[in-house]
Amino acid sequence: MNNLLQRALTGTLFVASIVCSIWFNNYIAIGVFTLFFIGALSEYLSFFKTHETIKINHIAFLIFNISLFILLIVCLFFKLNFIYLFAVFPMLFLYMILELWRKSAEPLANIATGIFGFIYLLFPFSLILVLLFVSTHSFPVLIGMFLLIWTNDTFAYFSGRFFGRTKLFERISPKKTWEGTVGGIIFTVFAGYLIGLTDNASNMIFWIISAIIIAPTSIFGDLLESLFKRNLKIKDSGTILPGHGGILDRFDATIFTVPFFFLWWVVYVN
Repeated sequence: MNNLLQRALTGTLFVASIVCSIWFNNYIAIGVFTLFFIGALSEYLSFFKTHETIKINHIAFLIFNISLFILLIVCLFFKLNFIYLFAVFPMLFLYMILELWRKSAEPLANIATGIFGFIYLLFPFSLILVLLFVSTHSFPVLIGMFLLIWTNDTFAYFSGRFFGRTKLFERISPKKTWEGTVGGIIFTVFAGYLIGLTDNASNMIFWIISAIIIAPTSIFGDLLESLFKRNLKIKDSGTILPGHGGILDRFDATIFTVPFFFLWWVVYVN
């Protein structure tokens, strides 16, 4: 019971920090997501802190990720052409050549793990900021996305707890069941319908299809991070969120979902 109360309190504060910042002020929202992004980078690096072979260049990894994130913020604030974001390509190559001076036993593994970190963290968090700035819906599209992700996560958990019998991916996540997965999907689609009622009526189809996209991608995002942690023999990505683990533990579904949701949003508005 104490653990459940702790999870509920932490979850409430986490949800409130995101929803309130998006709803009231883009500047505050940028600050909140920047802090989450930096925390996620730190947790990702901690995965390999004691790894026997992979030794990521921590300073270079943080500098390159944060620099590119700041460049995106500048482009959004001052409405600059996104062509400047192509700076990511030369910076990736600069990151790679730094291995020439490190004399590491596994330079290829170091480079691959670092670049995967760019893709896994920088790309989704950047898309979150783009959605924050360019959405024209009467109901903030980013809040809707998060609500659908959290609905799936919450009701998949409770459906699995009360009705779960058939294992979904026992090798990767022993507690997840097909019953929980189906329950999460059903409630997420219903939540999409409710958000559609709140938004402009003409956007109802957008939110229902969004729910259909978000439910499975959220599940895959959760499973993917579980795969990483199982491979690295880690229980939680961190301890900053009592009862939930780390920032990556809370953003695992979002990280995988954002690219698919963003693509659907682009298709819909065009």
